[in-house]
Amino acid sequence: ATDVVTVIDRGDGCSGKAAAAMALHRLQAAMRDTPDLLIISRFQAFDKAKQGLRGTLAEGTEAGIPVLTSIAGRCQEKSRETIGSAATLLAADPAALWQWWGPDRLYADLMQGVAEDEVRDIVVGPRWIMVEGPHGTGLAYLPRHPHTLLPRLATFRQASLRDLARLCLSWDPVEMAVAGAAINAHYNRYDLEACLGTGVGALRTVPGRAVAVGSFPGMGETLGHAKVIETDPRQGEYPTIAMDSLLPGASVVVGTSSLLVKRILPRVLRLAGQARVALVGPFTPLSPRLHSYGVEVLGGLIVRDVAGLAAAVREGASQRALAMFGRYVHLREGGMRPD
Repeated sequence: ATDVVTVIDRGDGCSGKAAAAMALHRLQAAMRDTPDLLIISRFQAFDKAKQGLRGTLAEGTEAGIPVLTSIAGRCQEKSRETIGSAATLLAADPAALWQWWGPDRLYADLMQGVAEDEVRDIVVGPRWIMVEGPHGTGLAYLPRHPHTLLPRLATFRQASLRDLARLCLSWDPVEMAVAGAAINAHYNRYDLEACLGTGVGALRTVPGRAVAVGSFPGMGETLGHAKVIETDPRQGEYPTIAMDSLLPGASVVVGTSSLLVKRILPRVLRLAGQARVALVGPFTPLSPRLHSYGVEVLGGLIVRDVAGLAAAVREGASQRALAMFGRYVHLREGGMRPD
C-alpha cells in the first residue's frame, strides 16, 4: 500500500562504471518523485559513484525519505565511508525492518489502500461523524465542535473516499476525523468476514500487567484488572502522562479506537514495545495492515442499519448506543480465531 521506488543495478551488460552511472541516474529520478520509501539494491555498485550518491541521499533524507539498502558483510566498512554515521544498521529480518519503519507511518499506509469510491453521504453530529461509501459505512470521533466542518460538507460529498482519506496527513483534528471515517468506510465492509466480538477476551488470560488507554463498554468484565489511562481520569485512573511509565513492560495494552483520530496510537505502539496490543471501538479500521505495526487484535463495527446510525449520529448518541446499528467483529493476527 506504500509508494515504493526500487533502484536496482543489474549491470544491464554495461561496464561497472557505466552501470554505476545508470543506477545513479535512476536514483536521482526516483528522488524527484518523493516516494515513501526508496530501496537501493547492490550497494557496492554505488560506491563507484559515491560523490554523486552522497549528495542525492542527503537530499532525500533531508526531505524525510527513508532509504533502505542491503550491505554485504565485506562492504560494511565502505558503506560507513559513503553514507556516514546517519545510517542505522538493521538485522535482516521483518521485525527489525518494521521497528525501523515506525508506527508513525501507519496513517499514510492506511490511506494508500483506500479506493477511489464514491461518497454516498456524510452525516455530522455533536460527537461523531459518519461517512457512507458503496461497500461500507465508517465512523469517527469528533474531537472538536463540528461548526468548522459544516460549511465544507458539500465539497467533501463531491470527493472520493480516497480524497477524504488523504486528509489523514493533515494536522487539523477535524480533517483527521473526516479521514478516519472515510478509511473505516473502505475497510469495514458490509461483507467482511470476521469473528464476532471485540476480540479483547482473547487477551484476558495473558499474565502480567494490563493497561487500557481509554475505557470502553464492558471493559470491567473483560479486563477488570487493567490500569486505565484517561484524558480526564476519575478516581483510580491515571492521566495521559502516565503512559510513559505504565506502557513499557506491560504484557497487554488495549487502546480505544479514538486514539487514531487523536494521533496518539503511534506513541502507544512505541511505548508498548513487545506487549500484545488490541485496538477496539466503533472507529477501528479493520485492516490487516495494522497487524504489521504491532496491533494483534482489531475490534471494530460493521454497520447494518445505515439510516438508523445516521439518526443516532445527528442526535449525539452514546458510544454504547452506536452498537445497536451494527455488529462488533474482530480480526486477529494470524487469521480468524474465536475468543
